[in-house]
Amino acid sequence: ILIKMFSPDDLLERVVDKQTFIEFVQALAEEREQAQEIEDRHPNAYITNGALGWQNGDIPSFLSAALECFVAQPVTYSEQNPSWKMFAEFLYFGKIYE
Repeated sequence: ILIKMFSPDDLLERVVDKQTFIEFVQALAEEREQAQEIEDRHPNAYITNGALGWQNGDIPSFLSAALECFVAQPVTYSEQNPSWKMFAEFLYFGKIYE
């Protein structure tokens, strides 16, 4: 069960296995829902950037940003042995990369 007091930023650093990856993704999804609610209540305040640090609120832009940032990153992982953290970072890039 996810502990609500941790943000995706906090949980990203803790991803080491399937369970911690799931907790990270749950927190990321919940945060996006919160950001959407904030943006819906205050649309003029979030014309350029999204609430809670979200740069990409729809699936195509989220995935495009994640891929662009991930491809541009220096290789820090063995491509032969991808990790849960690597997958989590890919998703996190979709949130923060413009």
